[in-house]
Formats: sequence, structure tokens, C-alpha cells
Amino acid sequence: MTTDGPSNAPARRSALIDLTPLRESPAFARLWLGTAVSAIGSQLTLVAIGLQVYDITKSTFAVALVSGFALVPMIVFGIYAGLLNDYVNRRTVLIWSASISWACSVALAVLAWMNVSTVWPLYVLAVIGAVTASTSATTRFAIIPRLLPPHLLPAGSALGGISFGVALTLGPALAGVLVAVAGFSWTYTVDVVLFLAGFLGIVTLPGLRPEGQTARPGWASLRAGWDFLRTAPNIRASFLVDIIAMTFGRPQVLFPAVGALVIGGGAITVGVLVAAGAIGVFFSSLFSGRVTGYRWHGLAIGWAIAAYGVFVTGMGAVFGFMSTGWFGSVGDDISQANMPGLILAALMSAGMGASDNVSTIFRMTMMQSAAPDDMRGRIQGVFTVVVTGGPRLGELFMGGLAGLTTLWFPPLLGGVAIIVLIAVVLRVQRSFRSYDARDPQR
Repeated sequence: MTTDGPSNAPARRSALIDLTPLRESPAFARLWLGTAVSAIGSQLTLVAIGLQVYDITKSTFAVALVSGFALVPMIVFGIYAGLLNDYVNRRTVLIWSASISWACSVALAVLAWMNVSTVWPLYVLAVIGAVTASTSATTRFAIIPRLLPPHLLPAGSALGGISFGVALTLGPALAGVLVAVAGFSWTYTVDVVLFLAGFLGIVTLPGLRPEGQTARPGWASLRAGWDFLRTAPNIRASFLVDIIAMTFGRPQVLFPAVGALVIGGGAITVGVLVAAGAIGVFFSSLFSGRVTGYRWHGLAIGWAIAAYGVFVTGMGAVFGFMSTGWFGSVGDDISQANMPGLILAALMSAGMGASDNVSTIFRMTMMQSAAPDDMRGRIQGVFTVVVTGGPRLGELFMGGLAGLTTLWFPPLLGGVAIIVLIAVVLRVQRSFRSYDARDPQR
């Protein structure tokens, strides 16, 4: 494996994650730490909303609608956030979006403490929270290349995987335990407190106006971004492969029903399965020291997503095997869960998290290296729409198909579709397959 990085950085001997970005950029270190802590609460709330909707409706499709309703607003505001980030101070955008997200967390806690058991307020707050989270993600991604030199961008992405892995491990686990033990009101309140840490990394950022030629948000700016993307086949391909993975590989929406009907264990099983994916993310980042120096980013992305498809297929196979009833009945208490099934499903979830994280490291580095700063907000806006909108399409696919068939069939079909479609993309898009980080071409 060649270890030349995007800027011909020296090869690292250690397989452990490169912490140089935290040492060389205090602003990046503060933003990373604040985001890591607040993300724990965000993941906690995301799982809690799904559990609460399922508790009220007993419907997997109703849980899928939490994401489905947010899809179009996220696309619209994700693109607008990109336009905005190429015109105004990105620090200001981040402060406003984080403030609105925190207000949504407060509102969820208030509703829970008031024992409101109506579904539609949960949908409304989930949509607003998803929109502001999308805006914040767009802005953070556009900011990071201003805080780190090019050769440290892969290491910065891997550190993002560490924080995301920790958040996905602790957040859902806390959600499962808190919902089961203390109820939804305390669960949402914990998020309100944790979210405050995110402001530490934001308010201490320097002013970050876009460099180069700026354009006022509007159709002209949007057309300029579209024209740039038309001349960037490798960036487009990175978007396409992620859409494939997320559209056909999001079995997480099935977890509440799996915890109730297939494996058992209720909310705690949901937390374990989601946390297992996060553990995969964490360890793939923890041992990314040499991986981040691999120069053939297109190939790395393709193989990582193909592996993701294999683990999604495995998840469907586990669900199908556990659905046969050979292991007896299951219940909502964790002591009544099917432990062999839970362990196997958790291993598949961990593999999904690890392979998706490797793909993310290289996709983000490719995009951040190839796009100029005055275009980065718009490209990041499209990227955010892809990485947040794709999973929601996937949840609608999984939840809707499961309602028409069985719980095991959608992930089995989706995993096979991912493997086949990724092979087609790598075959057809030769420039993506041969992308070299030492000579980044958009």
C-alpha cells in the first residue's frame, strides 16, 4: 500500500490515529471536542424520538416517517446553507444553526415533561432539528479545510470518525437505558445539557469569510455551483456511491421492531445494535494511521462500500434466521432477548460502521482537496444533502418494504443491490477508479 498523502506528507509508521491536527490547530481541536460532546446528546435524542414514535404508534412505518418528513426540507435548506456559506461569515451561520437545534432539544424535553403523547409535534421538531443539523454539518465541513493544511485533512476526517463513533456508541446506549429506566423526559433533558458543549468550539472560532470571489445567495450562485459540479466527475461519483450505499443499506429503521419481535430486548437491543455500528466507526478511525495515507482514494471508497453491502446482506440473513422461531419466543426485557441473534446482528452492525467510516474518510478528503474555498460551501451543501438525505431515502425504502414483506427481506435485497451497483460504478467511471490523492482532480 502506498502511503503518500494528498500533499506528499511523510509516511506514518504507527497504525494508530494521527493526532497531529489537534496539536497543530487549536481552533480545530476546540471545534472537534465541542462537536464530539454535543453529538452524544444529538444521537441520544435521535434514537429516543424513534422509540417514542414507535411507543405511541406501534408502527415501523411511522418511525420511518420521522426521517421521511425531513427529507425535502433538508434538501432545500442544505443547498441554501451551501450558498450562504460561500457568501457570509461561516462562524455566524454555525452559531445560528446550533442555537436553533438546541431550542428544538429544549422543546422536546418540555413536551415529554408535560406528558404530551401526540405524534405530530415530534415530527415537526424532528424536521426542524434535522434542517439545522444539516446546516451545521455543511458549515463545519466547509470550515475544516481553513483550519487544517491539505496533508492533514485525512487525519482530520479520521478524528471526525472517532468523535462520531463515540457519539454513536454512547448516545444510543444512553438512550436505550434512560428510556427504559427514567423515561423520555429525562432522556431529552440530558441532550439539552450536553448540547451546550458544542457552543464552546463555535464561539471561539476566528472569523471565516469565504476566500476568493463570493456570490450572493440566489439562482446565479446556484448555477455557478452546478456548473462547477458538472466539470467535477470524481466528486459527482463520490456522491453517487454514497447515495447507493445509504438508499439500499439503512436497516437501522427496523431496529425498534427487531427489538420487539425478532431478537427481543426492546429499547436496550436497539441501543446495542446502533452502538455496535458506532464501535465499528471508532475502531476503524482509531487504527487509521496508515489507512489515511493511501493515495488511491476512488478504489478505497469503492471497496469500502462493497464491504458495507456485504455486512448489510449479513444483517438481513441474521434477521431472517432469527425470524424462523427455532429459538423460542422473545420479550421486551433484555433478559428475554435472543443473545446469539443479538451478537451476530451487532457484529454485522459493527462491520457496517467500520466500512462506511473508511469510505467517509476518503470521500471527504477528495471533496475538500479538489474544491476551491469560494465553491466549497456549495459543494458541501450538496454533500450534506447526500449524506443526510440518502439515509432518509434508505429508511423509507427499508420501512416501507418491511411493511409489505418481512423484516429480513429489505436488508438482504439492499445489500446485494449495493455490491452490484458499486461494481458497475467502478467499471464505468474510470477517472474515479484511478483517482490519485497526490494529484487531486475534481
